[in-house]
Amino acid sequence: MTNKDKSVLDACCGSRMMWFDKTDSRAVFGDQRSEVLTVTDNSRGNVSGQRTLRIEPDTLMDFRAMPFDDGAFKLVAFDPPHLIHAGPRSWLAAKYGKLSENWRDDLRAGFAECFRVLAPDGVLVFKWNETQVKVRDVLALTPHKPLFGQVSGRSGMTHWLVFMKPSDVLCEAA
Repeated sequence: MTNKDKSVLDACCGSRMMWFDKTDSRAVFGDQRSEVLTVTDNSRGNVSGQRTLRIEPDTLMDFRAMPFDDGAFKLVAFDPPHLIHAGPRSWLAAKYGKLSENWRDDLRAGFAECFRVLAPDGVLVFKWNETQVKVRDVLALTPHKPLFGQVSGRSGMTHWLVFMKPSDVLCEAA
């Protein structure tokens, strides 16, 4: 698939919560889910006791096998599910998704695909919350090293890492 007018890919867009402009015309928003969920949420004074989550990607896709040409994007955002343990009706699982039992293989393939669809010298922004899986265990799944990063969040468990695809290296899918 080509994307002539788009230079950015969000490979696991979910509800697009990290985007300032959730309809940014430069981006392709991809996810394997397309659904509207209403879940129970009494947190932080939510009077209704419910919350609606909209996952409405431009492209239904699996981050392990993306339908885009090699080198198609200048920037890829990769914020995959980070939970292994979450209940079937969990708000967190609905919001962020849940990893499979084969999460290492899934993330390894996801990194390979992100680098495949990046243009030479393209940038990958990777977000990971290490509540259940340490970031060092995830970084071991890709041969690429981040340039820099930042830890954020109330508990200091969310990592934002920036990679740049080498201009002289071909990255193939796993």
